[in-house]
Amino acid sequence: MMNNRPTFWDRSYELGDDVKLELGKRTLIMGILNATPDSFSDGGRYMNVERALEHAHEMVEAGADILDIGGESTRPGYEAVSPEEELKRVLPVITAVREALPHVALSIDTYKAATARHALEAGAHIINDIWGLKGDPDMAAVAAEYGCPVIISHNRHSRDYNDLVPDVLADLRSSIGIAQAAGIADDRVWLDPGIGFAKTHDDNLAMLGRLSELTALGYPVLLGTSRKRFIRQTLNLPVEELVEGTAATVTLGIAHGCQIVRVHDVRAIKRTALMADAILYRA
Repeated sequence: MMNNRPTFWDRSYELGDDVKLELGKRTLIMGILNATPDSFSDGGRYMNVERALEHAHEMVEAGADILDIGGESTRPGYEAVSPEEELKRVLPVITAVREALPHVALSIDTYKAATARHALEAGAHIINDIWGLKGDPDMAAVAAEYGCPVIISHNRHSRDYNDLVPDVLADLRSSIGIAQAAGIADDRVWLDPGIGFAKTHDDNLAMLGRLSELTALGYPVLLGTSRKRFIRQTLNLPVEELVEGTAATVTLGIAHGCQIVRVHDVRAIKRTALMADAILYRA
């Protein structure tokens, strides 16, 4: 159990005035705040700044430690938007949330360096890059310049795996190499297995069953499974009825060593994490 947990789990991040994250004490909850018209689960609901701010308050009250703000849907078949359009969507939300909730860590969900830079200047603290520093050649330099944590997600353009999990780990090691070459400190790198990205239904299930191989790399791991298609397909349920399925994947992820979970249903998953933590984070 956790009395033998790795020492690298104990990390503290001072991200700004009154903004602090501690790993190794409990599972951190990242709430999803999409300022997009076409996200698969909540597209169009939080395009208005006032509604987005209201939802931010709701998620923090429900237990969110981090708010992940994004301006481009990354659902299967999504259409890319320009940095200008992305910034038009996210900057007013970041500014409003930063002012109203100054103690809450904010993440910018983008693979574009220009968007990341402007978001960090506006008050974001973390970069969440679904392309693992490979989508924009300038992203690693931005992360290094600001010294912020960067979430490196697994992704690729095709599913031509020779052996799924070793290939995923190799891809992530490649991204880690990009981070190191740019001067990003190792303790600023977080990993994400990229559930739902360039993976089939069976690939996602297989990856979830072997998450301990990812957490063994020695980096904090974020798990993002919330309401994703493979859960919908497994349970044969609509997107609004996937809380229990998401909770099952979160519990499994925590058991495998994931320290941050990215979710839509903050209140329910916070309770799920509290129960798992009570078992797994014992002294």
